[in-house]
Amino acid sequence: MKIGELADRTGVSVRALRYYEEKGVLRPDRTAAGYRIFTDADVRTVSHIQRLLAAGLGMDLIGQILACLSGDTLLLDACRERLEAERRRITGDIDQLVHTRSLLDDLLATTRAPARRSA
Repeated sequence: MKIGELADRTGVSVRALRYYEEKGVLRPDRTAAGYRIFTDADVRTVSHIQRLLAAGLGMDLIGQILACLSGDTLLLDACRERLEAERRRITGDIDQLVHTRSLLDDLLATTRAPARRSA
């Protein structure tokens, strides 16, 4: 399939797909005329990329993680340490956000809400 069809099938813009290719996380074959040719495996790869981007991961890390993928399963022997480190980082970020939210909740609890106007 060509890049436009991949864009239609994945809901990702052609521009984003070209960016993924530029970053090396998407590697289409090319015809003799230079057209990109994608496969169903590329549809799965774009899906993985989208999920990882939505989780807040950067393209360099996504490239490392995609190198661990074989079809739909992770090859954890080669990548387990890197994946665990990223999971620890995300957990730390979540813990910090929960702490910050708790501080805000405490501040809100100690302040008085403005009086409401009656209609």
